[in-house]
Amino acid sequence: MKTYPKLLLMLLSTISLLACSSSDDNEVDKDKPTISVNYAGGFPRSCEILERGQTYTFKAQVADNVALASYSLDIHHNFDHHTHDDQGAQCNLEAIKQAVNPMIFMKNYTIEGGGTSYEINIDLTIPEDIDTGDYHCQYSVTDQTGWQSRTSIDIKIID
Repeated sequence: MKTYPKLLLMLLSTISLLACSSSDDNEVDKDKPTISVNYAGGFPRSCEILERGQTYTFKAQVADNVALASYSLDIHHNFDHHTHDDQGAQCNLEAIKQAVNPMIFMKNYTIEGGGTSYEINIDLTIPEDIDTGDYHCQYSVTDQTGWQSRTSIDIKIID
């Protein structure tokens, strides 16, 4: 009588172990999405000069091997001359200065339908009352499995 519960427990354990260790046919996504502004419509390019009060269309092409989920645009001042790890071009920077009223724009967007390619297209007016000077424009993209890529572009905002 005592061996029956032990035998049943061993049988259930073996079945559970086999069920948990069965292989999935789904491959794990190991690739980060990509971002590019280096195409005919991409904006802004490195060292681009933007004017206060003007409206610009920020464009970047993003892609993923499986499915895209979201992207963001972040524009922030570079008055302290900090850098981001992916900047290729070196622009002429103004002297280091204190921010008084810098432009700070950060917004996240969802990519509906999760396709494998998407063009970011954001119309944005540069406020007239912000500090002029050196800024970074940073795009970020996330795929549906959580991989993220970003790129940062040096820009300058003038009167």
